[in-house]
Amino acid sequence: MPAWKRATISARSFWRWPVARYILHEDPRSGNCYKIKLTAALVGIPLEVRQYDIMAGETRTPEFLGNVNANGRIPVLQIDDRFLPESNAACWYLAEDSALIPNDRFDRADMLRWMFFEQYNHEPNVATLRFWLHFVGEANLSKQQRAQLMAKRIAGCDALSLMDRHLAGRDWFVGGGPTLADIALYAYTHVAEEGGFGLADYPAVEAWLARVAALPRYVAMS
Repeated sequence: MPAWKRATISARSFWRWPVARYILHEDPRSGNCYKIKLTAALVGIPLEVRQYDIMAGETRTPEFLGNVNANGRIPVLQIDDRFLPESNAACWYLAEDSALIPNDRFDRADMLRWMFFEQYNHEPNVATLRFWLHFVGEANLSKQQRAQLMAKRIAGCDALSLMDRHLAGRDWFVGGGPTLADIALYAYTHVAEEGGFGLADYPAVEAWLARVAALPRYVAMS
């Protein structure tokens, strides 16, 4: 049995952590929000959720801007009375001192490399097309958005192709088990077909998606 299945992904010293109340301010349609819920589930941290409809402008109200995130964006992880925006930062906070963050210094940096790749190369293309086509609708896009469709399609395919090449012959993005790199990239990849991307074109990615979904404590996207 692989080591990643023998070992749980629970926090290494979870019992030392002070008891805190964790509240995720989210829109359940968002992959960025989902990656935080998945991280929390894998390490066994309970989350409360407060939901907002981003399409209705609920993260742009004076109350949200004044009390949750002045940048008007979700997700935001609330830890007691402190607020932590940015999905990958929130994932790091929840996963610190767990097996989702490698012990090896190079592997930690490599994990961060893939998390940066997700935010700069993957999410702006794969996630954006999903939002535009699956939720907004192509007929409702602005002229400027329609002009970007092909470029985002090409860039999204390039990102998926790079992932597929990297995963050929290996199970996980970094090291011998799942890390935050896998969680960050899984969130929008597993729903990429909602943006018109054909995952069957990326067999190594499809096999990796199945491995993530088979992890103990895995939770599906709402």
